[in-house]
Amino acid sequence: MINRILIRIKVLQIVYAYYQKDSNDLKVAENELLLSLRRSYDLYHYFLLLIVDITHLYERITEAKRNKYRPTDEELNPDIRLLNNRLSKQIAGNEDLLKYVKEHGISWADDPDFVKKALEMIISSEVYAEYLKNEEDSYEVDKEFWRLVFKRIISNNEYIEEYLEEKSIYWNEDVDIIESFVIKTIKRFEENTGSKQELMPMFNSDDDYDYVIKLFRQTLLNGDKYRERISKHMKNWESERVANMDLVIMQVALAEILNFPTIPVSVSLNEYIDAAKYYSTPKSGTFINGVLDSIVEELKAEKLLMKN
Repeated sequence: MINRILIRIKVLQIVYAYYQKDSNDLKVAENELLLSLRRSYDLYHYFLLLIVDITHLYERITEAKRNKYRPTDEELNPDIRLLNNRLSKQIAGNEDLLKYVKEHGISWADDPDFVKKALEMIISSEVYAEYLKNEEDSYEVDKEFWRLVFKRIISNNEYIEEYLEEKSIYWNEDVDIIESFVIKTIKRFEENTGSKQELMPMFNSDDDYDYVIKLFRQTLLNGDKYRERISKHMKNWESERVANMDLVIMQVALAEILNFPTIPVSVSLNEYIDAAKYYSTPKSGTFINGVLDSIVEELKAEKLLMKN
């Protein structure tokens, strides 16, 4: 589930923090990196659990209205399509989710206002109105409803993003990416798998885990060597005026370019130049592109750049 894009972001963040703290404890920093990735995986499960909690809240609200002293006809006969949503029920009984929730203490119990706000946004949406109007009553319709909820209501929602970023410092850059994984997961659900539907693993393969550790360690263990090479190519730039994040981005980029033969140079360059646009200054992308291009040419001339 945790892809290379998210891994690069996390490595950049932890390496930057490592230098800001002026720390030399590589193991502590590595543990922080792995914890940060684990928290991203937590968020994936939080989102799936949100479907269950929203449904349960709607059920409680509906029952409370029915039991009022003088309920209206509408309150006595509410639309229960959301309550009977097949995907929500399937997720509520999903064995992988229940196991993770139990092992890692995942819960929305301390966030009732957030769950309520999310429910209100859904109930007032066109997605919900179209769901109620749909004459077809099937598993696929129920699944499509929740896919659209995440795509049109939850994804890129400013309130939700701000709330989650305040809830965990590890989720500052994760929300958009994890939302996309949840949408993919919903699309993969099948009715006949029941409670045994597999969720996405934390890493797609052992290669991704090895990539995390190797990229991080090589970045720091060879940090002085990489920075010395970077300094040589910062023509017309005073090193003290270069943003610290720019140096970190180039350092991590060099670690990837030099230590992962199967990753094309163009892929590495594009990924880290894109990262610079988001995490550093407006001019950083152009600057980093120029410096890294120059370094790559030098590495080729020195026959140090070995790619499969």
